[in-house]
Amino acid sequence: MKSVLILNGPNLNLLGTRQPEVYGSETLAMVEDRCRGHAEALGLAVTCVQSNHEGVLLDHIHAAKGTHHGLVLNAGAYTHTSVALMDAIYSVELPTVEVHLSNIHSRESFRHRSYISRAAIGQICGFGSFGYLMALDALQQHFSGGAPI
Repeated sequence: MKSVLILNGPNLNLLGTRQPEVYGSETLAMVEDRCRGHAEALGLAVTCVQSNHEGVLLDHIHAAKGTHHGLVLNAGAYTHTSVALMDAIYSVELPTVEVHLSNIHSRESFRHRSYISRAAIGQICGFGSFGYLMALDALQQHFSGGAPI
């Protein structure tokens, strides 16, 4: 069974209460439960982790090599600032799908740049928590040798 690490960055622990008009009303626990159910239906195992600390996120990416087959990453604000996270993704050589709840391209201009997207096989944004399920579908297709993403 293929394993996927779902990694969430800063402030995502506040989902459900933080700007619900932008990020929705689901809590992170609810999103993770939906991901677990969807992954099970796809025949994937998932591990969900959240941290507000860049170094902790880096440690989880490093530890994913040899443990997981792919990564779903919502790096939050680190998306727009962290060369270190980009380098970590390149270093572990795991197919990574970048996810954002909101459409980062329709928001403030500083959110338009993503360092993560340079290392990811794709980016999904603007679909709320459904984006995580789309990311799992994309990884499953990638694992099965389906059409290139």
